[in-house]
Order: sequence, then structure tokens, then C-alpha cells
Amino acid sequence: MSARVEAGSDAVITAQFTVRPGQGRPSGFDLGDMSVTGDLGTAQSAGHSPDQGMMIYLSVVQLLDGLGTFLRSGVKRYAFTGVDTSFTLVFRRAKDGLSVGTKDGVVARTTTPELTAAIVSAADALSRTLPPEDAVSSDYQDALSAFRPLASGERA
Repeated sequence: MSARVEAGSDAVITAQFTVRPGQGRPSGFDLGDMSVTGDLGTAQSAGHSPDQGMMIYLSVVQLLDGLGTFLRSGVKRYAFTGVDTSFTLVFRRAKDGLSVGTKDGVVARTTTPELTAAIVSAADALSRTLPPEDAVSSDYQDALSAFRPLASGERA
């Protein structure tokens, strides 16, 4: 469930959303992790103490909604915090594109098309693990459908 998008020789960003194993039948309330890797490092929820895992499906919905609003607006900064976690990603506008980081620093300098393509690809992969009859599934698909035009360069 990861997406790797390359543009040019040195622009690379990866996003990965995963469900933690051993939770039984898949549910929209499952715990999972996020990881974003860029040219300057990796921001990930896994491997921290205290635990920074999150309700992954609900968190991706929140990320898609919030990041979409940020990218469609003129706001300079968007801070995403996952559901039931302290894991935070910070997105900032810069003269030459966007930066993605945490409170500890920037992990990627990227463009809107690169970022949105990586997020859509990872969200698409994760969506295939959620049963369509699950209560969270329609919210997830709606958020993904609303965000998807940004990955093809639209602002709608």
C-alpha cells in the first residue's frame, strides 16, 4: 500500500498507509500507520513510544479532506493530526512548491502534482482493504473522489 512518484531526477515522494495485522475482520476503525518519505527523510507513525498508530481509515479521510481544502485555498500551512494519535504532518507552501514535515523538521520538498499523486495512490491501495459494506467505506470513497481531481491538476 505505497505509492512512489518520480518527477525529474531528484524529486521523489512516497506515501504509505497500512493496516496493522492481527485485528480480525477488516473494519473502518482498524488501527494502522502512515509514512511519508521524501528527499530529506521520513515521517512515520510506526515505531514510536508512546505509540502513534491511528484509526487509519478515518485518518485518511481526514487527511484527504484537510489536504484538499489546503491545496484549494491560499492558506500557507496545514497541520494534519491523525484520529486517536499524536502523529502530525505539517504541509507548507513555499515559493517553489510545498514542504511536508513534522514538528521535528521537513522530510520532503515537492510539488502539488507529486504530493497529490502519491497520496491518491496510497489511499487507493488502502481502499481495496476496506470491505465496501463497512460503515466507513462510503465516507472514505467520497473523500477520495473529492480529492482525486487534485492529482490530475484540477482545483475543483
